[in-house]
This record gives sequence, C-alpha cells and structure tokens, in this order.
Amino acid sequence: MKKIAIIAGARPNFMKIAPIIRAIEKDKDKFFEYKLIHTGQHYDKNMSDIFFEELNIPKPDINLGVGSGSQSKQVAEIMIKLEEYLLDYKLDYVLVVGDVNSTMAASIVASKLGIKLIHVEAGLRSYDRAMPEEINRIITDHLSDYLFVTDKVGMAILKKEGIDKSKCFFVGNVMIDSLVSILPKLKKDNTNIKSAIVTIHRPSNVDNKEDLIKILDILKEVSKDYKIIWPIHPRTKKNIENFGLLDEIKNYDLKEPMGYIEFMNLVYNSSLIVTDSGGIQEETSYLKIPCITLRYNTERPETVTEGTNFLTGPVKEEVITALNKVKSGNYNKNPKIKFWDGKSAKRIIKILKNIN
Repeated sequence: MKKIAIIAGARPNFMKIAPIIRAIEKDKDKFFEYKLIHTGQHYDKNMSDIFFEELNIPKPDINLGVGSGSQSKQVAEIMIKLEEYLLDYKLDYVLVVGDVNSTMAASIVASKLGIKLIHVEAGLRSYDRAMPEEINRIITDHLSDYLFVTDKVGMAILKKEGIDKSKCFFVGNVMIDSLVSILPKLKKDNTNIKSAIVTIHRPSNVDNKEDLIKILDILKEVSKDYKIIWPIHPRTKKNIENFGLLDEIKNYDLKEPMGYIEFMNLVYNSSLIVTDSGGIQEETSYLKIPCITLRYNTERPETVTEGTNFLTGPVKEEVITALNKVKSGNYNKNPKIKFWDGKSAKRIIKILKNIN
C-alpha cells in the first residue's frame, strides 16, 4: 500500500482535496493510505472549518497552525513545521493542489526530502508575476513528478516550458467534481429577481482608492439591470471604510463571507457574476452563467474561449460591452469543456495506481 500525504491550507484547496479523498476511500483496491495535513493558512470557521463540514472532508491528521502573516513568513513557517512532520512519517508521495502558499511550501519540502510530488491543477498561467499565485504555480509545476492538468491549454503550456510530457496528465477539473457533488443540495429560487453576485478582493482592484472607485463605478453600471448581492471580503470592506466610500455600497445586499454551499446557492440562482477571483470563472462556465472578470489576464483561458467568461479588466467601457452581450444573449450558452464532468479525481487515482 502506497502512503500519501495530502496537503491543504486555504479555502480554494478544500474544494480540490474533497473529491480526491473520496476517490481514494472508494477505491476498491485500497491502493493508498493517506494522511491529511492542514497547514492552517486559513484557520477561522468561515475560511476553513465550514468547508470540511460541508464537503465531508475528514478531520486532518495534523494541523500545523501557521496562521496569517506576510507571504515569506507564512511560507517559511509551513516549510519548517511540515518538514518536522514528514521526517517522522515515511511517505511515497506528497500531493498538493492549486496555487496558494501552502502548495508551494509543501512542494519545496517534499522535493528536498526526496518524496515524489503530485500537483493537481497544474499548468495554470496568468503570465502576471505580480500575482503571488503565479510564482507558486511555476515553482510547484517545475518541482513536480506528476502533474495533473485541468485543460488542453495547460498541457500546451507545460510542454512549452520544457516539462517532460510523460509526467503530465490531462484529467480535467477537480473543482467541478466538488461542484457536481453538491448540486443536489442547491435549491432553485423562484423569485425571478435578476441578481449579480459580486466577489472582489485582489489588491490591484481594492488597495488603491482610485482603483476601488473605478470598481464601484462599474458596479453602479451593473446595478442598473441587476440586484447586487455582495459577499464582501474583509480586505475589501476595510478599504471601502478607510477610503470613505461606504455611501457607494449602501444600496447593495452585502453578505458576510460564507460557506461553499451557501455561496454556490447564490451563484446557482444568479443571472450574472462580477468577479476578480479564479475558481468562480470555472464554476460559472459549468453552470452556464455569464461571468464578467475584472482582470486583464486569467489563468483559466478556456473559460473565455469555451466557457461563459468575459475578461474585461476593471474597464467600464469593456464591462458595458460585456453587459450588452449578456442582455442580448450573445454569449456561449452551452459551454462544454472537456473532462469538466465530475470525474477528474477518479481519473487521477486510476493513473496513480498504474505508475511507479
């Protein structure tokens, strides 16, 4: 039986490890014995515990409890504490998901200890090194022994970067696995209210007053046709308060950060998403809901070319053009991205069982 440590630390990780753990536990051959390690990068109930409960993720075997801090401090804390644990536990593999600090830190530790490294959600690139996630992705991919890729673009990117194609496997998107698993729990709202769900948190959009004013002006345009429902990120809310812009959001339905099922229920019943996040570009494409992404780049280009995503940047004129296309129905209403079908984790486990 092969021994594997599954590493997770932040909200985006939890939706990705859940289907992998289910696939391991359902495997009739019981090929893997796993340990679940929570780094503690996200540690409060709204950012951590509730996801374990809703996705039926088992209690972690260990929580490193690193907490918050600067990028470098957080990565260093994870590396030090994780190395201590891995030295005492003989492993065949370390599996990491996504692109958060926990992902990169665990990748470096595993590589230095000579443990084979598996990266799920490999091959994503925004080509924007100002995003901390981009650095994490590149380092993790180039250290990994096995790279499981979400889309065809990612396979091409890894080939271009010189990564051995025998290490790369196109399996689809485990985020969609988690979404498919909760669909029966989502309830249709019959009020017929046209809502736009907003998620804005990136420093480039909210840390500078002038930039944040541009975002709020865009939302004012959106609100002409849609009810704004905004699960507001603490960082964004704090900056709105500090910049004296509270009057600009007083007519919106503001929500506290929420769990996965509650949030996806909002998305499921929405007419539009306005975001600068990553994963929601994928989920909306699967759900056939138009998404306006207020970024100049995306690490998920197939959501634009084959999905329902409009990449507008935080540019009002571009957003208005996208809104007009949505209102006229001039967008891809039936996206079908290969292997985004709820079966990606099964593919991953099947492949791992057949490699040395």
